This record gives sequence, C-alpha cells and structure tokens, in this order.
Amino acid sequence: MRAHQIMTRKVITVKSDTSIREAADLMLQHHISGLPVVDVAGKLVGIVSEGDFMRRSEIGTQGPRIRWLDYLMGAGKSAVDFVQAYGRKVGEIMTQDSLFTATEDMPLEKLVRLMEREDVKRLPVLRGDALVGIVTRSDLLRAVASLARDVPDPTADDDHIRNRVISSIEQNEWHPIQLGVTVRDGIVHLNGMITDERFRQAAIVAAENVAGVKLVHDHLYLFDATSGLSFPSPEDEGWTKAG
Repeated sequence: MRAHQIMTRKVITVKSDTSIREAADLMLQHHISGLPVVDVAGKLVGIVSEGDFMRRSEIGTQGPRIRWLDYLMGAGKSAVDFVQAYGRKVGEIMTQDSLFTATEDMPLEKLVRLMEREDVKRLPVLRGDALVGIVTRSDLLRAVASLARDVPDPTADDDHIRNRVISSIEQNEWHPIQLGVTVRDGIVHLNGMITDERFRQAAIVAAENVAGVKLVHDHLYLFDATSGLSFPSPEDEGWTKAG
C-alpha cells in the first residue's frame, strides 16, 4: 500500500498569520492534534501541533528563565523561548526547520519508518510543492484494521471507488469529522466521528449509492458533546461482544 491509498485528502490548514487562538479552536473543533501551515499559493511552510501550545503564557506554563544558561548559550535561546510563549500568530510558533513530508506513492513501510525515526505523528503528503493530503497515526490504524480482515490489496478500481465515496459524503453538511474511507475489492469501510446518530445512516446510504460498491461496513463512532464520551458503531460493538 502507498500513502495516497490511506491519506486524508480534505486537509484542514491555516496560514502563517492565523491567530494562535483560531488555530487552537480549529484543532478542538475538529478533534485533531496538528495543522499544516500553507502560504497563499497552498505551499506547505510549516506544521503547528499540540506540542507548540505546551509552553504558553496564557496558561502560565512558559519556561523559567535560567540566567546561567543564557550566559552559556547566549540570548538567542531565550529569545526563541519568549516567542514560543508569547507569539500571537501561528507562523511565530510553528515547526518549520525540521519539516518531514511524504509523496503520494511512498510505500507505507517507508512512511512508517520515517514517522518512527523522526518521532512525528503526522506526515503531510505533497504533489510537487502542493499539499494534497496528510497521513496520521489514525490513518495507519484504519489501514491495519482493514487489512486484518484478510481482504486483498486495493486495485485501481478500488482507488476510484474510494475517491467517489469521499466526494459523495463530504459534499454534505452532515459528513463525519475526520472521515476515513478504505476500499478493498469494492467493500467499503467508513471511519470517523459523527455528532448525531442520524448522520450514520446518511453516510452509509451515500456510500452504497456509489457505483462499484458491494458492501459498506460502518466504523463511525458517535461523540456525545454533552458527556464528552465516545461510542463505537453498532457493527463494531457487535464484533467486540462476539469476540
């Protein structure tokens, strides 16, 4: 398998001049831990992640200033720490120097080795300079789960079906958050989060109506905003009880 067969195509991005607060709100709203940062042309320029919000003045977690360390390392380190704690825009706190990416045709084995070696949770997928997707650890887990069902590797037809299923679902306001779609031999697996149980059947029906789809498996979990609890799909719950 390759990156393009499991990556999330609808990537939520921000610009360098996006405010810290807006970026944090987006991450909370969409239940994601990182955001690619792009310029006006859509070129990837950085990544902002949960780790960039750890040492912030708003919550009093900025690092203490250590005078002897300033003496040894110069004022540069202190200046960098200050910007990280007090910067108001994404471009001021994002990771940009050590930016790791993947290509669409990168084999998953190579992709996983890169993520492990560099200890990163996500890899933006590029086509030239353009950002076309992102692979996260969640995407890899979905791939493992689908392959564990002893189904064949995806064919070119499966890739076309996957693209049509994603398009059919994501054009609607009820589409699942972090939608993941895996297709093997015409059998579709839907992953992601819904906030209303009525969205489940709508997503299933949308997938069933795509030409070439033989069967749809539902792995969409329900998130209850009131309690903060998540519930597995009836299908997955049935598998758990059966096991």
